[in-house]
Amino acid sequence: MTHSVAIIGASGYTGAELIRLIATHPSIEIAALAANSKAGQSVGAVFPHLRHLDLPDLVTWEEIDFSGIELCFCALPHKTSQEVISQLPGHLKIVDLSADFRLRDPADYQRWYGNDHAAPELQKEAVYGLTEFYRDEIAGARLVAGTGCNAATGQFILRPLIEAGVIDLDEIILDLICGVSGAGRSLKENLLHAELSEGTNAYGLGGTHRHLGEFDQEFSALAGRPVNIRFTPHLAPFNRGILATCYLKGEAEAVHAALSAAYAEEPFIEVLPLGQAPSTHHVRGSNFCHIGVSAERGAGQCQVVAALDNLCKGSSGQALQNANLMLGEEETAGLMLAPCFP
Repeated sequence: MTHSVAIIGASGYTGAELIRLIATHPSIEIAALAANSKAGQSVGAVFPHLRHLDLPDLVTWEEIDFSGIELCFCALPHKTSQEVISQLPGHLKIVDLSADFRLRDPADYQRWYGNDHAAPELQKEAVYGLTEFYRDEIAGARLVAGTGCNAATGQFILRPLIEAGVIDLDEIILDLICGVSGAGRSLKENLLHAELSEGTNAYGLGGTHRHLGEFDQEFSALAGRPVNIRFTPHLAPFNRGILATCYLKGEAEAVHAALSAAYAEEPFIEVLPLGQAPSTHHVRGSNFCHIGVSAERGAGQCQVVAALDNLCKGSSGQALQNANLMLGEEETAGLMLAPCFP
């Protein structure tokens, strides 16, 4: 069976990544591509690396005939996404890549994103899209909320450890480095080459980074008590990838054993041998996440490092993984591409 899908927001990085991945999918075809700012152009004109594909031209989302489309990926900025999704036909399955449906409490959304939610009834039905932990709910969902790329990386490290009870929940420090594509494709002064290259910087300091809302929501629900981690993201002058280092109070062997057990059957998450560290080079362009555990010099302390591609496993790859479940396809379909190295 072939499933017809649409992508709204197809001229951004995550939209392009969805097109690249779906091009290899055995049973999904792209029926419509929307990008209001680029409407009327071919995909090859906007993304020359995709010019070899036979794809529909870009249109406005209002021009799409959704009658024959089964699922829609929405790759729009937050706030815009909820406004568009609230106007889409009710028969559509939707995978949203924005932040608009990640937080279950509308008050939390207002706190972290600065505006009231425009579609609170839709927010109530949204399933959080961290596939490895919400697989059953995603399979039966109509609306899935894709995770933040930073939030996904931190959760791949910490969720199994919180569930296993092998770390001190009051001693969690997460430092994370993200490539510049994580900031999106729109023009921003601080992302100009002369401003970004040959340096790096921390941002979202003082507990202001929006993905903390996801961490608070998910970790506190798991633990049955408030869990407030210390989190510092950094912007680095490479195109794609996330490297997260988590400093924990817990025995390295127990932490490694808990992660290994949690991910033993997961196709996209690999726990490295104890003492080995992952690299963004080894996951680039793929839907894989590599996790390494090392003991620290202090007794009962350890470091856990995770690497993934922010555009793939952190966003579009995970979105396709969720769509596969929603459409009844093999979860790995279209996603077993090997990383691109070097």
